[in-house]
Amino acid sequence: MTTRTLRFAVLGAGRIGRIHAGNLAHRIPGAQLTALCDVIPENLAAAAAGLAVPKTFSDYREVLRDPEVDAVVICTPTNTHSQVILDAAAAGKQIFCEKPIDLSIGKIQAINEEVRRRGVRLMVGFNRRFDPTFEKVRELVAAGKVGEPHILRITSRDPGPPPEEYIRASGGIFLDMTIHDFDMARYLLASEVTEVYARAAVLVDPAIGKAGDWDTAVVTLSFANGALGAIDNSRKAAYGYDQRVEVFGSAGMAAARNQTPDTHVYCDGAGIHSAQPLHFFLERYAESYLREMRAFVDAVTRQRPVPVDGNDGLMAVAIAVAAAQSVAERRPVKLTEVYPRSVPCPAV
Repeated sequence: MTTRTLRFAVLGAGRIGRIHAGNLAHRIPGAQLTALCDVIPENLAAAAAGLAVPKTFSDYREVLRDPEVDAVVICTPTNTHSQVILDAAAAGKQIFCEKPIDLSIGKIQAINEEVRRRGVRLMVGFNRRFDPTFEKVRELVAAGKVGEPHILRITSRDPGPPPEEYIRASGGIFLDMTIHDFDMARYLLASEVTEVYARAAVLVDPAIGKAGDWDTAVVTLSFANGALGAIDNSRKAAYGYDQRVEVFGSAGMAAARNQTPDTHVYCDGAGIHSAQPLHFFLERYAESYLREMRAFVDAVTRQRPVPVDGNDGLMAVAIAVAAAQSVAERRPVKLTEVYPRSVPCPAV
């Protein structure tokens, strides 16, 4: 174990980058925000001014050459992740990367091997694992409180669709949005997905269809432990950000419901009313972003394995690729068809 402060650079000063930068600057013992990097000067200036960051860069490669940076947080666009990870590993930096590692299973395999060869840690940003409510559901399932898991249900619906330009660069709904739910499915059941059957449509915004994607999807999963799962996604829920999970088993059920800004109930002649869900992911999952980064700092400083590693990143992408193939071919797809090395593994 080392007691030295871990010095961070955040690469990418967009929404997620600013969240991580703020947490590292003010809320995580043992961590220090040393540098920020972004190719857009306005983003960089705004983020740096609010956090009093001593160093700013426009080229991430300059950050990697800085001996006063021990670790990087990669919040750059998806299509840059793989190269930034490889360069950071070559520079000996500890690596936290927002999902996905890459859109290609083959590239992720190569990245994971290179990270292992270089002897650095890579943690993937599946922040929902660190949400206290979801974590409690996982604990109940792992403790056998619901008995043998039979059915998993996950609902994930956004309050509104992203811009068309975002859709075009995202990798599609399964690799951008549902990927969180695929990881959550593995996390909650501690079992690998063996088969995927998905249907998808464009029901929210025709521009999403023109961009080559879907905005509405239903995915059924088969697990190695025999359980079944169902995930439903929409890019637009009129009532707000809808995030629910449920695990039903032979002895009971554990569930996590939506969180709201307050818990008031108002009753009148028209009915019973309460607050809408928290607006979007930055509000709903604020605590999880803090907790995941604390876990990364703890793993590095204590020289322990990270709680969400490259294999977790790989398996979520493999499920997403299988889902897209299932929609395209209108049939169930076994995970071994897209990732032949996929085998049941309880350690998730």
